[in-house]
Amino acid sequence: MTTPDVTERIAPPGRRPGGFTPESARKDFPILHRTVNGHPLVWLDNAATTQKPRQVIEAIAGYYGTANSNIHRGAHTMAREATEMYEAGRAAVADFLGAPSPDSIVFVRGTTEAVNLVAQSWGRANLGPGDDILVPVLEHHSDIVPWQLIARETRARVVPVPLLADGRIDQDAYADLLSSRTRLVAISQASNVLGTVPPVREMTALAHRYRAKVLVDGAQAVAHRPVDVTDLDADFYAFSGHKLYAPTGIGALYVKPGVLADLRPWQGGGNMIDSVSFERTTFAPVPHLMEAGTGNIAGVAGLLAALKWFMSFDRDAVAAYEDELTAYAQQAMAMVPGLEILGSAPGRIAVLTFTVAGHDPAAVASWLDRDGIAIRAGHHCAQPALAHYGLESAARASFALYNTPEEVDELVASLLRLHGSA
Repeated sequence: MTTPDVTERIAPPGRRPGGFTPESARKDFPILHRTVNGHPLVWLDNAATTQKPRQVIEAIAGYYGTANSNIHRGAHTMAREATEMYEAGRAAVADFLGAPSPDSIVFVRGTTEAVNLVAQSWGRANLGPGDDILVPVLEHHSDIVPWQLIARETRARVVPVPLLADGRIDQDAYADLLSSRTRLVAISQASNVLGTVPPVREMTALAHRYRAKVLVDGAQAVAHRPVDVTDLDADFYAFSGHKLYAPTGIGALYVKPGVLADLRPWQGGGNMIDSVSFERTTFAPVPHLMEAGTGNIAGVAGLLAALKWFMSFDRDAVAAYEDELTAYAQQAMAMVPGLEILGSAPGRIAVLTFTVAGHDPAAVASWLDRDGIAIRAGHHCAQPALAHYGLESAARASFALYNTPEEVDELVASLLRLHGSA
C-alpha cells in the first residue's frame, strides 16, 4: 500500500510562510546525515530530546577550547569573558520567555530540577497541613512526584485533576477543585504523551482568584509555540534546554518578580552567598541565591547558541509547518490497520502517541529501528495519563522543525510492513 502524496496536504517547502523550510534547518544538524542499521536516520523521538545544530556543538567546543573559566569570582580576562557569556545567556532566556528581567531567570539542570527547586524552596516555606496542590492527570512524573514528596513533609495533599476522553483537562472539575485551600497548581503547557495544549492562561487566572500560585512546565511547549510568561501570568515557568536544540544538563526557571522574595535557599555553597562566618551567613540576591556552586557554564554557552539559532526562524512559520506535518502524520498513520492514536484534543503539539493492535509498543519501536526510524516506547514518565486510557505503555512519534513529510511516509511504510509481517 502506498501512502498518499504529501503535497496533497502540505504546501511545498518553497511556499512556507515566513521563508521557513525544514531543509533550511536540517542542513545545520550533522547527526541527521548519519545512517542507522543501513538506513538514513529518521529521528522521531524529539519529545525525549531534540538533536543539536552545529552552532550549538561549536559553541560548546569553543567555550572549552578558548574561554574555559569559572564565573563571577575571578578578576582575570577569561573569568570576565565567561561571566559575560553566562549572563548574556540569562538575558537571552529572559527575552525568549518574555520575562521582565534577567534577574527573574534561574539556571537549573532542566525542568525536573526546576520543579524540585520550587517544591523545596517555595513549597517547604509556604505549604502546610490541609493545603491543596492541584496536578492534572495529564502531567509528567516530574510534575507529580516532587509535590508528593513535599506534601508528605508538610502534610499538604496532592489533588489530581481528571481528564476528558479526548485528553483535555476537565475544566469543570478543575474549577470545582479550586478552593481557599489551594496553594499551588502545577500544569504543563503541552503534554509529552498526548500533545494536549491546556488553556494555561485561563487556568492561571482562575487559580489566582484563590490566591494560588501556578507553576507551568514548558518542557514540551518551548520548541513548538511562542511563549510569553508575562501574558500567561505564570508564577513559575520551567523548561529544559535539551528539548530546545541545546545541550543536556541545562535549563531555566522563570520566577515572577513578586514571588522571588518567597524563595528560600535550596542548596548552600559558593556563588549563592554574600558573606560567611561561623556566627552569621548572608546571602546573595535571587537569582544567584538559587545557583549554589559552579553551574553548567558550557551548557549556558550551548543554550545561548541554541536560542540564537532557533530565533533566527519565524516562530509562527515553524509552528504552522509543524501543525501541518502533524495533521498529515495523523492522516497517514490512520492507514495502518489496528493503529490508534491516543487523544484527540484540538491544537495539539507535534506528539502522536499510539498503539498497534497485536504488537507490544517496545516491539513496534524495535521494528522501526531496523529501518533507521527512532521513536519512543514505554510509559513516557506519564503513567497516570496512560492509565486514563487503560494502558501501561504506548509508542510515541514526536516531530520537530527539521522533520519532513517524506520521513512520515517512511514511518508509515515501515508500520505497514510490520502489519504485513504478522
